[in-house]
Amino acid sequence: MRLQKPRIPPLSLDEPMKGGGIGGRGGGRNIFGTLAHHPDLAKGFMGLGSHVLGTNQLPPREREILILRIGWLCQSEYEWGQHVIIGKSAGLTDEEIGMIAEGPDADQWSDFDATLVRAADELHEDAFITDTTWNALAQQYDRNQLMDVVFTVGMYNMVSMALNSCGVQLEEGIEGFSHSPKKSTPS
Repeated sequence: MRLQKPRIPPLSLDEPMKGGGIGGRGGGRNIFGTLAHHPDLAKGFMGLGSHVLGTNQLPPREREILILRIGWLCQSEYEWGQHVIIGKSAGLTDEEIGMIAEGPDADQWSDFDATLVRAADELHEDAFITDTTWNALAQQYDRNQLMDVVFTVGMYNMVSMALNSCGVQLEEGIEGFSHSPKKSTPS
């Protein structure tokens, strides 16, 4: 964790968010407790979040590749820890989760999965997906899915910034970066 204690301590929540919080496992109490300080912001956040995690048209496994990659690039340990759980539920293996930390050039990626990771890298580095990457995604994705790629990475870039800056701490039992075989920070 970048901060050892929260800058904005989470408010106590009487019960987990509807649906069990992030990943349906009662997680996310610290992020939602932090957002509870600003109800108007929380309402907007939940609207976009409901799309990205609920009605997004990307296959869940592919969505989680994008979210985990941007979380890794932003060094958001909270985001990483929560989405390792969600990613596993969506079908990601421990090996693939480690490859997400390695990046698009990890040897075992399929061409398409490497392209997803590369799209997250390009958005993080330049706020733009190159024509080569866009066209490769467009071989399998329709227009709405292409938009969902951009908005998924964009939302979780913003979420990672907020988590890091507010000092949202891992909940008990969430492993964070200790789950990744690659412990080095991104270059």
